[in-house]
Amino acid sequence: MAAGLVISAPASGVGKTTLTLALARAWRHRGLNVQCFKSGPDYIDPAFHAAATGRASVNVDSWAMDRGAIAHLVSRGVDADVVLAEGSMGLFDGVAARGVSGTGATADIAEMLGWPVVLVIDPSGQAQTAAAIAAGLRDYRPGLKVAGVVLNRVASPRHEDLVRHALNEAGIAVFGALPRHAEISLPKRHLGLVQAEEQAEIGKLIDEAARFVAEHVDLDAVLRSAASWSPQPAVNGLNVTPPGRRIALARDAAFSFVYPHMLEAWRGAGAEISTFSPLADEAPDANADVCWLPGGYPELHAGKIAANAHFRSGLRAFAETRPVHGECGGYMVLGTALTDAEGARHEMTGLLGLETSFAKRRMHLGYRLAELAAPMPGHRPGARLRGHEFHYSTIIAQPDMPLAVVHDATGAVIAETGSRRGHATGTFFHLIAEDR
Repeated sequence: MAAGLVISAPASGVGKTTLTLALARAWRHRGLNVQCFKSGPDYIDPAFHAAATGRASVNVDSWAMDRGAIAHLVSRGVDADVVLAEGSMGLFDGVAARGVSGTGATADIAEMLGWPVVLVIDPSGQAQTAAAIAAGLRDYRPGLKVAGVVLNRVASPRHEDLVRHALNEAGIAVFGALPRHAEISLPKRHLGLVQAEEQAEIGKLIDEAARFVAEHVDLDAVLRSAASWSPQPAVNGLNVTPPGRRIALARDAAFSFVYPHMLEAWRGAGAEISTFSPLADEAPDANADVCWLPGGYPELHAGKIAANAHFRSGLRAFAETRPVHGECGGYMVLGTALTDAEGARHEMTGLLGLETSFAKRRMHLGYRLAELAAPMPGHRPGARLRGHEFHYSTIIAQPDMPLAVVHDATGAVIAETGSRRGHATGTFFHLIAEDR
């Protein structure tokens, strides 16, 4: 029977990912089998989890997924000794309007699974107030259990003593305190962490984090605080239809933002996936019946994409007879042109009329509910798709027929409708699930 815990915090940027990776690797060094999950729509952290544990990690999301889908996904932890779910943003942060089974908050997942929460608290610039924050999180939602806290970026032994004393007075366990240690900070980029596959030294970095945390955190006490857990049988699994039987998937440093559960669901439904690299000037597999371009960082590689004539001509030839779909960055590459942050305009594949620019950054962030006006690979007209949008590009032109009517989490209609032309379709949101 596994022991389940949720790693959360009052806010983003406090150290949840670093602590999750460190605990996972430290327990793995002790011979335990560790399974990680990511709460919320993050397509970067699961790759770090896999690097730390040697097991694939997937996202669970209460806004986009029903309880059956979440139960199906977490059941992969049945053979693990420890199961860690890393939260996103702050513990209770979600959207105002409830989705399929919740608001997307980490607290939804903790309550649904019955797992206690370990809070990462950064007391920088405060002392006793850190205890008030932890106590507020503990008491805010009945039915949710806070197991204790790990303090991060503690300034000095005196600072630690002040915070520990206040937490003890509030009846909150302190599992450990991490002094400032810049060497284990994970590199950042504008969409979050730099991807795991971009860091050649990721294994050493996680090992260092594990060693550091093991020196300052009572790993046995954290493990004892976990809830004994065995997965409940899922009434139903993921409602995901593969976009085709043979899928050509763009996969490299510019095209890597795809949720692991989507790929697993496609394969589970019998689809075959072949990968190709646009950055290596490769074209999609001629034997595939659909091509899928996920998001990523095409703006960092726009010049190379524009120069890779074999990729561009091969993709255009593919789209003459078969469907091609792009998500976010992939959608931008299907467009006419992309202007990078320096103001240089790069010609893209021209399968759609979309033109985007990063010269003036504008953040687009949030859950999306789309009702398809036309078919896209794997989904019929009228299908209701749930996804998440996060990018900093500005739309210069979006002249093609809209693919969908798209709403944000409040129900408001938004301008990022996606596009369709011929066999090409694209969306700014990353697909998570289809409503049943």
